[in-house]
Amino acid sequence: TPGEEMEFSGAETEGQLSIDVLETETDLVVIATMAGTKPEDIVLHLHNDFLTIRGRRSPPVAGPAQYFHEECYWGKFSRTIVLPVDVKGDGATSTYRNGVLVISLPRASGKQSIPILVVED
Repeated sequence: TPGEEMEFSGAETEGQLSIDVLETETDLVVIATMAGTKPEDIVLHLHNDFLTIRGRRSPPVAGPAQYFHEECYWGKFSRTIVLPVDVKGDGATSTYRNGVLVISLPRASGKQSIPILVVED
């Protein structure tokens, strides 16, 4: 089910997820290629300045087979990145088309800094 937490055990290996992170005038954009992944098998979490992408790639050929050459990864994957700029999480959107996931995160306006008062002991 969408948004359902996938279980990841330490015994199971996870595949590599390649990503691009870029900045437009208004958004931070994360692009991930996920061929073989169904939209309902993708879970996204944004927590503070961390974005986690989890999912599962299903092999197109069912059942056991003898591989002569194998480079593609099939199974669960997970990738967490530290976002390089502050974003507004409540405005995040994502699209998934032709095996490419695009996540748009509106940048937080202005530089947010908190002044710290120095007190002499």
